[in-house]
Amino acid sequence: RLRPLGRSDRAVANMPALALLAGLSSSAAAYQNVLGGELERCSGAGMALTGFTRIGKCVDRNDDAGSHHVCIDMKSNVGGNFCEVTGQPNWCGSQMSCDGTPADECPVEHWCVCQWAFASYIERAGGCDKIQKVVCEATNMVALKHYREQAAHSPHIKSALQCLEEKCGLEKAAPSIGAVV
Repeated sequence: RLRPLGRSDRAVANMPALALLAGLSSSAAAYQNVLGGELERCSGAGMALTGFTRIGKCVDRNDDAGSHHVCIDMKSNVGGNFCEVTGQPNWCGSQMSCDGTPADECPVEHWCVCQWAFASYIERAGGCDKIQKVVCEATNMVALKHYREQAAHSPHIKSALQCLEEKCGLEKAAPSIGAVV
């Protein structure tokens, strides 16, 4: 016969979830931004909560195939609606749970976009100047590393790399041996 769960039983039952949340929070603190500092939050008060893991930072887990690492101010895009330009459903114009007050709905403003989508937007919208603001303090260093590794093999990625370097005031990486410049 099953007995009702007591307070200590419920605490033990919730431990895996708490451990997962603690792991996400502590691992997020260890991430670096493209400027070399600690990765800051992308979303904030009055904005929809962003991030693949929905913790407000551009971090991921191994199942994030899109690599949601680039934080952009969605309102700064002058090359058209980000979602439409990149061929996605229009989540860009939607309201989602607010950062800090999840019961409320807030607009998508600062958002962690996929590395491929950032590169695609630049290409399809007509260049880097179509994204006015990349939030560099909240853009994951992983994006910069991946773009630098792949730029020699793709003009599309090379443009994304150059844009990220320009918007964040980063030194251009020396081309790797055998890279097409």
